[in-house]
Amino acid sequence: MRSSLAPGVWFLRAFSRDSWYRGFILLITFLIYTCYHMSRKPISVVKSRLHHNCSEMIQPIGDTHKLNDTTWCNWAPFDQSNYKELLGAVDNAFLVAYAIGMFISGIFGERLPLRYYLTAGMLLSGLFTSLFGLGYFWNIHALWYFVLIQICNGLVQTTGWPSVVTCVGNWFGKGKRGLIMGIWNSHTSVGNILGSLIAGVWVDEQWGLSFVVPGIITAVMGLVTFFFLIEYPEDVDCSPPQHHGELEENGDNAEDPGNGPHSNRGNGRESAVTLSKEPSAQPAAISFFGALWIPGVVEFSLCLLFAKLVSYTFLYWLPLYIFNVVHFTAKESGDLSTLFDVGGIAGGILAGLISDYTNGRATTCCVMLILAAPTMFLYNYVGQSGISISIVMLLTCGALVNGPYALITTAVSADLGTHKSLKGNAKALSTVTAIIDGTGSIGAALGPLLAGLISPTGWNNVFYMLITADILACLLLCRLVYKEILGWRSSLSRDRGYREM
Repeated sequence: MRSSLAPGVWFLRAFSRDSWYRGFILLITFLIYTCYHMSRKPISVVKSRLHHNCSEMIQPIGDTHKLNDTTWCNWAPFDQSNYKELLGAVDNAFLVAYAIGMFISGIFGERLPLRYYLTAGMLLSGLFTSLFGLGYFWNIHALWYFVLIQICNGLVQTTGWPSVVTCVGNWFGKGKRGLIMGIWNSHTSVGNILGSLIAGVWVDEQWGLSFVVPGIITAVMGLVTFFFLIEYPEDVDCSPPQHHGELEENGDNAEDPGNGPHSNRGNGRESAVTLSKEPSAQPAAISFFGALWIPGVVEFSLCLLFAKLVSYTFLYWLPLYIFNVVHFTAKESGDLSTLFDVGGIAGGILAGLISDYTNGRATTCCVMLILAAPTMFLYNYVGQSGISISIVMLLTCGALVNGPYALITTAVSADLGTHKSLKGNAKALSTVTAIIDGTGSIGAALGPLLAGLISPTGWNNVFYMLITADILACLLLCRLVYKEILGWRSSLSRDRGYREM
């Protein structure tokens, strides 16, 4: 029996059990969103196969194209001179649908069981990703087919991000959240890397498999989610985390034995679980406009719009840029582009670690964005002069571009979704996450679209557009950076006053 154990032994057992479950939740949500991003990446690798110069290839006997036709090996309708605009349209079909659906998805995510919601989303995402690749085997050359599949896939993929962030937020409090979520958010880059490598295996031969294989893996992970995902710590009798408002409420009501999970000091863990399961402990979901009034939501949302514009332009166009500028093969371009995501992993972890140590989320993002602008400029001008320089510049760009993006979509979203103004109502987490990532997804749609329109005028202009967006993202955080600096000065003044007493 629990009461017969020494207090220290009971604490170690409880801590160990909670830690194992929390580690498991981090792992399964990591794998879930890795699959979501893995299924998005193949299109960026396959682009260079859908349209490329066929003059160096041997035309098969019986081909109906003219002998001097340099587009005979391309996949219609992307064999035309406006292929960049057509590929941009395919990208934006997904991204616009994703941006629109994201604002709605968070509302559903707060009101539906996350396990069912994620399972349905992953199964459908796997289906639509596979259907895009099956267009190769079914010999489909209609643009509307690929656009329609991308629209459907964009809508169902919105089930992922608000749900996994909400699930992790249900299990983890604010302490070390930046570092934990910085490491956890590497699933985005890991998914991009896996998607590139898997797509690269078949891109030069049967490019349809570049989509079918990731689609199948995503669907299988959906079934794993259905059987193993645990939404709340209370579902397995683990201690729930405490958020901003809960700590303040418990401190205010410490003298009232009927309030807060700490009212029974001798059995705090059981009381926390019991109270969290009572109807009064389940607050109503927050409205869309109510979430907008949370301090910092608007600024970080708009900042993410421009930060994600930069990140997703690299995501969708970097392999084609390397293919056109360095003249690597489609597979080599895809493989080299994964270094940008490797740098993104380091950048996300570094941003989380620094923001935890300094307690300055906005300042961390702002500094990395400032450094990203000259780094992108240098990569465009000197990054292709040698393979060693290209590797270093890609890693650095990935870290500085994806660091702020990772921090805002994870730790910042979780912080704002459990903001002290909500008084412990963590039900806002899914809606806040959807607002921030939905606004960012507008930038994600604009970036590849603008790149498709601007790239015919020269890649230099694409990089100027990215640098401008990066600077705008930085400027939008000025008020929050100023507020954090004032907070640091106030804290230093208090510390100095204590030493003098």
